[in-house]
Amino acid sequence: MALRPSSVAPVSLGEVAARSGTACPESARDVSVSGASVDSQNIAAGDLFGAFAGFKRHGAVYAADAVASGAVAILTDAAGAAQLEQAGIGVPILVAADARRAMGEAAALIYGDPSRDLVFIGVTGTNGKTTTSYFIDNALAQAHAHRGLMGTVELRIGDQAIESPRTTVEAPVLHALLARMREEGVTAAITEVSSHAAQLERISGVEFAVAVFTNLQWDHLDFHGTMENYLAAKAKLFEPGRARRGVINIDDQWGRQLASQVAIPVETVATRLESAQSDAALAADWAVTDADVGLDGVGSRFTFRDPQGGLHEAHSPLPGLVNVSNAMVAIVTAHAAGIALADAINGVASAHGVPGRMERVIERSDEDPLAIVDYAHTPDALTLALEGVRPITPGKLILIFGSDGDRDQGKRPVMGEIAARLADVIVLTDENPRSEEPAAVRAAIRAGIEKVRPSLADVHEVEPRVAAVEYGLRLGVPGDTVIVTGKGHEPTQEVAGVFYRYNDRDAYLQAQARIVAERAGEESFQERDAQ
Repeated sequence: MALRPSSVAPVSLGEVAARSGTACPESARDVSVSGASVDSQNIAAGDLFGAFAGFKRHGAVYAADAVASGAVAILTDAAGAAQLEQAGIGVPILVAADARRAMGEAAALIYGDPSRDLVFIGVTGTNGKTTTSYFIDNALAQAHAHRGLMGTVELRIGDQAIESPRTTVEAPVLHALLARMREEGVTAAITEVSSHAAQLERISGVEFAVAVFTNLQWDHLDFHGTMENYLAAKAKLFEPGRARRGVINIDDQWGRQLASQVAIPVETVATRLESAQSDAALAADWAVTDADVGLDGVGSRFTFRDPQGGLHEAHSPLPGLVNVSNAMVAIVTAHAAGIALADAINGVASAHGVPGRMERVIERSDEDPLAIVDYAHTPDALTLALEGVRPITPGKLILIFGSDGDRDQGKRPVMGEIAARLADVIVLTDENPRSEEPAAVRAAIRAGIEKVRPSLADVHEVEPRVAAVEYGLRLGVPGDTVIVTGKGHEPTQEVAGVFYRYNDRDAYLQAQARIVAERAGEESFQERDAQ
């Protein structure tokens, strides 16, 4: 799938400098620029190359490679400029105090400000970004035949899709993709916006028709430091000039704080039933008033109140209160984006399954337990996932989970406690250990489990993860639910800095194939024995 438009009307470097707030050498003002990239391995002739300070090294070290591949100018910060001047790089250099933000503005100009020509929606929050985005996409389909989607799972333009490298792509890629979408006849698009992306200005230069906030829970504090800083990163999405209007879920204190401080028009949403009569819910523009959270084993039915006091029936295709929340936010967002309310409701109700989000991989049968994959990787998400499947589990609830290495160590014992309280059987395993020793990550989780379940009854520790998935599935019997959490759709597992191809859904299906083959063998043996 092409990630850039097939043609771009060139702009001058002087125009790029004016848009990005940088100074351009007079002799270089007429240099023609026709693309943008921050990846020296993805340079096309005529590109502006962005060189920023990274977590490990400065992008200026790759500038020579970018120029050799056709970059005609470089946008960087003062530190990068010093390196480039010393190296005698040989192309014009634009210097910005905030090079990332400047690069986003530059890329927007170079690709013709494509976000302004689409109904473009940005979804941020700790949990629910992906599910909410897919729900919104299906609601937008009621009026937009050709749509684009960028997020954790995939980059999609119409019927074409590729795996996504991260939740939110870098700004030049974002603008190029939007320009490609516009070229392909796309009229509406959605992107997930991570807090890292907002903080690192990957959405610079974008104009959102609607900015969306789902919730804020304990996550990424290794990067942001405090919840206040975490919220401040999310709030960047709602800045005047960056979003025309917003939809904010005010179930948690952070949503209420965000709604009180933004300067753009916003619609507020309350979805938690236990607080349906709270001051926050009564003050919300939209509020869920009643719900049947997945007792039919397929989805959730709910009733909500609109700003005029009217009541409406709606359906989420996924079970649990968390997906009532995701569906409600999606309905309001689609409506804010111009979709008739009845069409928004129907669009969300008919949405297909979301990869790795309450994904039913093996259906319950006379021989098999129900097997589910869910991305839950934070304390709040794990709680909601386990509470969501409990009503559809007549037997035991078997949880297979771990926690990421090199991320938020403090949440590990907390998630262990949650697992011990809400699951009947626990299979503790690895998620993405990254550079950490896997056993040390598991030990921190196990410490939390022991606080609630000192005897470690029905707790099994199994690695590698693929073996843990099979172990958990074999523990299940008809009536049980087996749920593996933490990785969701992810196609790889990172261990000691190496990415191995791995997917929880595939692990389930491979395990089931072996189990079915064993059953067939046993039946064949029994038939021979009977003869």
